[in-house]
Amino acid sequence: MNNKPNSENRYAALIESIFLGKYKKGKTDIPFHRDDISAKAKELKIRLPKNPGDVIYACRYRMALPKSITKTQTKGKEWLIEGRGRSKYAFRLAAVNRVIPNPQLAAIKIPDATPEIVAAYALSDEQALLAKVRYNRLIDIFLGVAAYSLQNHLRTTVTGLGQVEIDEIYAAIDKRGRQYIIPVQAKGGSDRLSTVQAKQDLACCAEKFPHLICRSISAQFIEDNLIALFELGPSGNEIRIVEEKHYRLVPADKITQSELRSYDA
Repeated sequence: MNNKPNSENRYAALIESIFLGKYKKGKTDIPFHRDDISAKAKELKIRLPKNPGDVIYACRYRMALPKSITKTQTKGKEWLIEGRGRSKYAFRLAAVNRVIPNPQLAAIKIPDATPEIVAAYALSDEQALLAKVRYNRLIDIFLGVAAYSLQNHLRTTVTGLGQVEIDEIYAAIDKRGRQYIIPVQAKGGSDRLSTVQAKQDLACCAEKFPHLICRSISAQFIEDNLIALFELGPSGNEIRIVEEKHYRLVPADKITQSELRSYDA
């Protein structure tokens, strides 16, 4: 197997070669096609993954882009990989906006309502996280609505973006009767939250549920029973953090009266 210099693995080598083959100084938007991944794999004699889309997923959520790409970024900007239609993508130079839990934020203790059998048999960190968010009604608590899970791993196509997948989607209603659609992206382990997925989730809900208010939520494990929730929303052409809360799931008897009084204050 032939890997290019400065590439940590085959995914990095593929995305690096695609970028460098199309980049010119001053460019801020660089379109490419899924077929480019296959072509570069053949050119570099790199074994292609069964699903070429895994290359895009890994570069968005699991690994840093190669230094040969990041060194072309201008101050305060970073390259994102966005969907542009069926099998179409683009590198876009956007303002730096990482969705990372704030280590200074205090955690709110919540009595853990996760059934032990569910916690014992969850097949992945992501599934465990989605289950804990669902059984502990963290969406309801975070947004102040009554929320109901509609579907896990909703796969559909969105005009101008191509195929998207939402980790879980909720319908909700508030005390005034306003109805909401709430896409949730969840990341466990070393996977990273991304504003790109939030942007796709918002676009999907605007197209599929045009009459509902969309509120995009991102969830991440900080520790096994410490969960960060973010609400993300549009600001111009970028996605920004609207609100962030941390919830620690504990046995009910581990929440003291003084802690309850502090929440009231």
